[in-house]
Amino acid sequence: MIVIHCSAVRPDQTSSAAQIDTWHRKDNHWKFGIGYHYVVRRHGAIEPGRPEWMVGAHCLHHNKYSIGVCYEGGYDIRGQPADTRTAEQKASLRRLLEDLHRRYPRALIVGHHDLDPQKDCPCIPDVAREYADLQPK
Repeated sequence: MIVIHCSAVRPDQTSSAAQIDTWHRKDNHWKFGIGYHYVVRRHGAIEPGRPEWMVGAHCLHHNKYSIGVCYEGGYDIRGQPADTRTAEQKASLRRLLEDLHRRYPRALIVGHHDLDPQKDCPCIPDVAREYADLQPK
């Protein structure tokens, strides 16, 4: 699977792969730091997180067989869950997912909340529908 996440920050906050790595090491006490494999920044840059060969730490009970992709954002200015992806992020996220789909054609693309309904993450209304053309046939 490819699991889409948001970093749960407001538009006036940032969350680079380096920042998330620091948060995961400090707050979660994770030896290997960032749990995601990729972070898509607001300006469209794709930053590497954990190497793909390393098991992620992004979705309980699903890490062993998934790649975690996180986009910067997910909260509106009031701190409420919202799809805050910029046009640049949407384009970069699609390019990344297309690349992952070529390499892992049997991987289902889902949002974090599809696997854990208690979560708002990734704050995208319907990940499976948005990326229907990249789902396994």
